[in-house]
Amino acid sequence: MLKKLQEGSCSFYASAGKISKELPVFYNPDMKLNRDVSILLLKSIPDKDLRILDLLAGSGIRSARFVKELPASKIKDIVVNDKSSEAVKLIRKNLKLNKVNAKVFNRDANELLIQSSGFDYIDVDPFGSPNPFLDCAAKRLSRKGILAVTATDTSALCGSFILACKRKYWAAPVRNYMMHETGIRILIRKVQLIGAQYDKALEPVFSHSTRHYMRVYFRCAKSKTAVDKMISKHKYLLFCNKCLDISVHPQNRKICCKKSMAWAGPLWTGNLWDRRLILSMLKRLDRDNPALLNLLSTINTESKIGVPYFFSIPLICRNLKKSCPKKEEILKIGKTAQTHFALDGIRSKKDIKKLKKFIQAL
Repeated sequence: MLKKLQEGSCSFYASAGKISKELPVFYNPDMKLNRDVSILLLKSIPDKDLRILDLLAGSGIRSARFVKELPASKIKDIVVNDKSSEAVKLIRKNLKLNKVNAKVFNRDANELLIQSSGFDYIDVDPFGSPNPFLDCAAKRLSRKGILAVTATDTSALCGSFILACKRKYWAAPVRNYMMHETGIRILIRKVQLIGAQYDKALEPVFSHSTRHYMRVYFRCAKSKTAVDKMISKHKYLLFCNKCLDISVHPQNRKICCKKSMAWAGPLWTGNLWDRRLILSMLKRLDRDNPALLNLLSTINTESKIGVPYFFSIPLICRNLKKSCPKKEEILKIGKTAQTHFALDGIRSKKDIKKLKKFIQAL
């Protein structure tokens, strides 16, 4: 049963049933923020005349919003694809409803990519892992193009299924307070390794973990030197369960407090965000969108810190055997910020000893 819905500037039809990969077309309202970010990001980059591919379009709402909400100068060509014939019927219906012109295809995603001449923006937003589409997407991403990747198989990336993560993402996850950040960094490394085969350095310019999914936007640079520099940032994060220290290390073995540290990786240890892009997005942000405003505001502050990890306030306080002070008091230590990955997490340039000493005195 189809239901008429509204998102952004578009009306559209989508299934009113329970969200399931068995459904040929479904609409997930929790993914509205995902689409809001993609539209704001495209508004905020200087690129024009983009060849855009919505690879796994579903209801077509993302593409309809792209055409309706982005300046006309941004889009040269937009291709909307889904392998489901039912989905394609609905895409055509929704594009017509919104008076949007686009090229619509009912093809296998990888076949479409390989037989194309390439795209400047490729959106890979699957139900589950993006793995089946990464190789062809990397091949057909233009120089300086943007690849947007969603992963909803967070149970693997966050450590509930360790072997699945090793098989799919070639890395070991960790099941602790930092699992969403280590998960997104594992995802980033996997995408980067696929691009590296084609001498394409895929640098993340915006990343976020929201509810049941992870989302990363990569900017492509066609350069062997850039690829080598990128790969040099593939390391391990190590955790001491006794003193709570965190270490970035090229190996997955290190002793702390006379015990081997827990670890995750290999994973990306570079930046998750481009600071200039964040500032550009904040300038163009619609202040009537509280979810997007909250996400961007938090990321704006945490992106200034520049370390690939954060600390858990409750964990530190349990370690110190004291009640948790207000987060605002802890942030006064300086060079410390709230992280969007966890409400009770703080990203800090201060080491664990200084943080514990400061919190103990509160």
